[in-house]
Amino acid sequence: MTSKLIDHAVPLIRAVVIHPDRRGDNARHASERLEEAVGLAQALDLDVRAQEIVRLRSVTPATLIGRGKLEEISALILAADAEAVVIDDQLTPVQQRNLERFWDIKVIDRTGLILEIFGRRARTREGRLQVELARLEYERSRLVRTWTHLERQRGGTGGVGGPGETQIELDRRMIADRIVRLKAELEEVRRTRGLHRKARKQVPFPSVALVGYTNAGKSTLFNRLTGAEVMAKDLLFATLDTTQRTIRLPQGRPAIIADTVGFVSDLPHELVESFRATLEEVGEADLILHVRDIASPDSAAQAKDVEAVLEQIPTPEGKTRRILEVWNKIDLLEPDAHESVVGQAERLARDGKAVAVSAWTGEGIEALRETIAGLIDADAETRVTVEPHRGDLLAWLYANGRVTGRETDEDGRVHLTVRLHPAALGRLERLYPDVID
Repeated sequence: MTSKLIDHAVPLIRAVVIHPDRRGDNARHASERLEEAVGLAQALDLDVRAQEIVRLRSVTPATLIGRGKLEEISALILAADAEAVVIDDQLTPVQQRNLERFWDIKVIDRTGLILEIFGRRARTREGRLQVELARLEYERSRLVRTWTHLERQRGGTGGVGGPGETQIELDRRMIADRIVRLKAELEEVRRTRGLHRKARKQVPFPSVALVGYTNAGKSTLFNRLTGAEVMAKDLLFATLDTTQRTIRLPQGRPAIIADTVGFVSDLPHELVESFRATLEEVGEADLILHVRDIASPDSAAQAKDVEAVLEQIPTPEGKTRRILEVWNKIDLLEPDAHESVVGQAERLARDGKAVAVSAWTGEGIEALRETIAGLIDADAETRVTVEPHRGDLLAWLYANGRVTGRETDEDGRVHLTVRLHPAALGRLERLYPDVID
């Protein structure tokens, strides 16, 4: 059992972070998992006074951790003067209750920690609804642990008599009713999103979605590509709410790009289900940019966690999912590693599989733009002739397609070769049927 005491001067809620290492359960190195758990705790403004890896030879059903280790952790809690313990694992309600009784201290498991972070960071109405639904689904099975008044019983009403309804039964019913209402509201959000997507399809811009492990640099890359000012900090789950912007790709082709919520290993299923409406934007995208922190020693394991979440997101029937890996943070690599990663990415870029960039310094961004344009530019080329006085048509073609060739004849007519989205081509055929060669 390894431990590390940390000295902090800020008087926040004092906490101890414990990572139970289940051998063979996860290929990720235990120290990396512990570091991530500490980052999650700090993202919740907890004052992490101590952190520890607990090796588990076997799982104890009642408490997850064996009694001997529990007593060692008790001593660590006392030395750190902690007010809470964070367990980097998913605890059952019984395990959580038993641990709180044993240590006489607040216990937060990984799911509860992530839900609390999401609750604090959600800004839009949709985000708050999604987080509240996930929290209620999680807390419904833990009422006996979290609420101290639940053993009281309410008497029968009127003259009927009877044993009445216990407070815990009433509260569970109230939560169930609230869940039903939240699901109805989110279904309305989902319907509205569907209408927005349908409207966007009338504007024939391809869509690009940014996904990736939390803190991989998605928001920084989004800002670099769009010139937006989405909050980008070295912090887990710095942004939750989806942001969309229009970007111009090489040769003028516009596209809509969306910055989505970051993923994390063991992302609570309650959150995946609650954020279904938001994640549908990823499934509908013409291209997914999987942003990876290539400087992290845990990059490969993080990529697998992201892929596992992507598998849970449905893709519309008949749509092929295209994914481009963006190897971010190459500015943090040592010179030899930097050269190796960039060389490997250049070879993979030929097949549209990976691009190496630094969203912070801008290195590789233009190559990324070119690769994105190539991947979403699968539309057939159309030959168009524009009369000299039709400047409006010329502007429309540049705004709604990608011009790959242009010639002007002696009479001033402009002959364009342009790639148009099927919706834009249909619109052109309806509005200007005589200009297509």
